[in-house]
This record gives sequence, structure tokens and C-alpha cells, in this order.
Amino acid sequence: MKQIIILGAGQVGYSLAEAMSADGHEVTVIDRDRARLNALTADLNIKAVVGFGAHPPILEAAGAHDAAMLIAVTDSDEVNMLACQVASTLFNVETRIARARARDYHEHPELFRRDAVPVDMLISPEELVTTQIRRLIEHPGALQVLDFAEGRVSLVAVRAHRGSPLVGRELRSLRRLRSGGQMRVAAIFRRDRPLPPEGETVIEADDEVFFVSAKRHIRSVTAELGQLERSYRRVIIAGGGNIGRRLAEILSDRFRIKLVERSADRARMLAAALPTDVLVLEGDGADDRFLEEIDVDHADVLCAVTDDDQSNIFAAMLAKRRGVRKVISLINRPGYVDLIQSGTIDIAVSPQMVTVAALLARVREGGTTTVHTLRRGAAEAIETVVHGDARTSQVVDRRIDELKLPEGTTIGAVVRGEEVLIPHHDTLIHAGDHVILFLADRTRVSAVQRLFRPSALFF
Repeated sequence: MKQIIILGAGQVGYSLAEAMSADGHEVTVIDRDRARLNALTADLNIKAVVGFGAHPPILEAAGAHDAAMLIAVTDSDEVNMLACQVASTLFNVETRIARARARDYHEHPELFRRDAVPVDMLISPEELVTTQIRRLIEHPGALQVLDFAEGRVSLVAVRAHRGSPLVGRELRSLRRLRSGGQMRVAAIFRRDRPLPPEGETVIEADDEVFFVSAKRHIRSVTAELGQLERSYRRVIIAGGGNIGRRLAEILSDRFRIKLVERSADRARMLAAALPTDVLVLEGDGADDRFLEEIDVDHADVLCAVTDDDQSNIFAAMLAKRRGVRKVISLINRPGYVDLIQSGTIDIAVSPQMVTVAALLARVREGGTTTVHTLRRGAAEAIETVVHGDARTSQVVDRRIDELKLPEGTTIGAVVRGEEVLIPHHDTLIHAGDHVILFLADRTRVSAVQRLFRPSALFF
């Protein structure tokens, strides 16, 4: 258990406090808004301190002398960095993490050394969201695409559509495919409930199927499963903020991009700053008549990424009604995600969820190096490095079918050096392996950590 201080009780701060208190850590949240803190303490078993998070007396009241970590996620980049400086200089807090939205800070990593601004991890929700959306556009037909082991392994979620080769097949028939690639179904969700991915389980239409494969095989595996759509070519981005601008920049060399921005001044700036083959249009992506004028029905993808959830929802729904193949909507309120993703909108992307996942990988112990939250935070996929030996570890030199994995937990892949193994029941786990696990119930995380954590008391 760690003592963790979180600055900021907004959406990200709330989600962080919820996840970290659920992991068993002692969490204190600082915010200037008493009403926000009251809502937090009413829902969660945490402590709260009202005040300005960078002020030494406020940090002291929050227990900074004994804190192992400070995570600053207020709306101000500068307050977040200053709080890290104060926490380091006055209280010797061991680990300091700051959210910074401005890209200029991320382009100068030399600023964040211990002899400068002592930030151990600078996190950008916008960059994380941009990466997630880029992967979705690069993999037609996928609901989620998540990377592990420095990109050597991917976890892909697809919807089993009626008539596809997936439907009606037992999982045991999917392990080795005609293409030669190997994959493993890590989880199946049917009507929002997890099913154990056993050999005799039969996939039904509308099941949400998560499969794991070496990244180099993902395209061939997806194609053989009948889930690979034809490649996208035309992308409309509704919203010219930080995320919209960055998406246009990184996609413009492979896709035809139209970027829609409501502000005339912002649209002119974007037109001057972006590559010349990006068409910047002034208008409202949530206006049906405007969408008709810009030929939205010819687009393959619409990404609605303004800072207004309702505008994003309307833009995505209107685009889908006009025949756009895939619509992606940025949603800041977690409560909206379930509501819209069960309807006409294909994919809802939550900045809170991707940010929390990146931070959990830093907080978690037991060798955890990567965390991805799934199913709106109910499930997780994690990568953990195996430490210890056969005398100190419950997993080293043991077969997978000998491991006492918590209920609802599946090992999807094992990475050994450069080799990606799709494991069988008799696969041995070795020290140094990177193990990719899927947890249908994230409350089992602590049990997984205990299983993989070496101990001198184990024999």
C-alpha cells in the first residue's frame, strides 16, 4: 500500500482516486472546490483537503511528508509542475507525476530533470487519445487496439457480426489459422457479461471478442476472422483543438483529411499551420446541413473531438445516419460512454480512462509495466514482468495450468526476448518473461499482483 496525493478533483482526478483506492492505496485528494471533494468522499474511501495544491501548508496537511507519490492533474500545467517542485524540495516525495496539455513542454524533456523541474512522468491525455484514435483508424473493423511489450503484441476487440466466419465457431478452432498466424481469444462479452474463453465456447452474433496476437499478424488474423473491413481513405475531424490538430498532422500523409472548426480565427490559424493537403473548413460538425454541404456521406470515418460531449455525440450520430462507416466520439463524462456506445455511435474514447491506465502502470507493483482499462473501466489488460526464481515465485518454472489465476483471468501471450508465444496449458513461465493478462473483473488486480510478486517467504 502506498500513500498517494492527487491534485485535482475533476474527471481525471476522480477516476484516479477511484482506481487507486480500489487497489488498496491510501489516497488523499486536494482541490479548491469543496463541493467536488464532498462528492468524492461521499463515493470513495479517501481523504480530502481543500486548498491550492502547490502551497506548502496544503501539501503538508495532505500528508506529503509520508507520501510516496504525488500526481498533479489540475487544469493548469504550471500548477501541476510547481506542485511537483514543492513536493520534491520540501517534502522529498519520491515519485512526482504531472499532467501537461501544452505540447511545447513535452518537446523539451531537458526541463524535467531532478536539477530542474523534478517531474518523473509528464503525461499528456491529448497525446494518449490521439494515439488511440490513430490505431482505430489504422485497423478497420476494430473496436479497440492496444499494444504491449513495446509494440510486439496487440490486443484487439471486434464485434462478431452476423454472417461473419467468427460466428458459430468454437474457440479451440481459432488457435492456429490458415494464414499461419497464431492468436488466442482472451475474453468474450455477451450482452455485457463476460464468458469464460474455454475451448468449447461458441461465438455468437454481437459478441464482443478480445483476441491477442503478435502485432505483425494482426491484419492477417483479423482478415481471416472476417472482421477486416476495406481500408479507410477519407477522414473528417470535427474539432480543431489540440487533439484534432494533432490527428490531422499524423494522419495527413496516409489519409485525405477534412478538419472542421467552428471558430473562424482558429480555422485560419490551422489552415496556415497544417500540411497543405489538409482541408480546413469553418463550420459546425453537429450541424446536419453543414455536414451535407461538405459531403460527409463520402467519408469513411468521422472523429468528433471537440471539448463538448453533446456536440461530439450529435456530430457522430448525424454522420452515422448519413452513411459514414465508422464514427468515433470523444467523451469526457464517463457516464455517457455506456449510453452512446450501445447505440448508433461505433466507438467512444474517454480521455479519463486512457490517462488512468497510463498512470496505473506507474503506480502498480509486482512487475506491472503496461495497463489498459477496458469495458469502461470494468476490465483490464495488463503486462507484467516475471521476477524471482522457482524458490521465491509462485509462477517461475511452472506450467500455466498450475497457476492459481483469479477467476476471470486469462493469459493471452508470453513475450520471451523477441519471441511472442501464444501459450498452451503446458507452457512454462520463465523469469524475465513479459506476461499479457486479461482480467474480466478489475477487482482481481490485487490477487494477480500477489501471484506474480516474488517473496522470500514462498517455498
